[in-house]
Amino acid sequence: MKPINEVTSIMTPLNRSNVDTDQIISKEFLKRIERTGFGKYLFYHWRFDADGKPKDGFILNDPRFEGSEILVARENFGCGSSREHAPWAILDYGFRVVIAPSYADIFYNNCLKNGILPIRLPEEEVVSLLAKGLEEPAEIAVNLGEQTVTGSDGTVHRFDIDPYWKEMLLNGWDEIALTFKYEDKIQAYEQQHA
Repeated sequence: MKPINEVTSIMTPLNRSNVDTDQIISKEFLKRIERTGFGKYLFYHWRFDADGKPKDGFILNDPRFEGSEILVARENFGCGSSREHAPWAILDYGFRVVIAPSYADIFYNNCLKNGILPIRLPEEEVVSLLAKGLEEPAEIAVNLGEQTVTGSDGTVHRFDIDPYWKEMLLNGWDEIALTFKYEDKIQAYEQQHA
């Protein structure tokens, strides 16, 4: 996984609540066995019409937000089924950070395990970020080390994260990489108990 410390980007303001995992990546795209290639299907039925043409008015089709690494949404983001493909699609599309007031627990943990930083901010702070981002493209800065989100107007928002996940994301470790940190101790145990 790629380490996350500071991410500065135009934010993509997805002004929707209760975005479920089927909306994030629809069931017909779950047949792939790799973790990559899902980005083109992110929010597919919101982004494209029945002929596969981009729909006017959907935020991801607005070229001003192209290359954005920060997605901002409303409450209960990632609800629905527990498909891990949802964070895979978000990451493959290019988002490294998602900011919302609340998340479904399984989705939140799947983000952490796949190298995405899901940030919970109070609803009024998220609404303020969304309003600024919908008015005009707004750059925000996320600093995981300091646990801050700095808005385009300089307002600093603080967020909490479990220290275990903070260390994992800062170092770009997944749980397998963490296990390998203890490889010498595992080998010593195996030799002692052979």
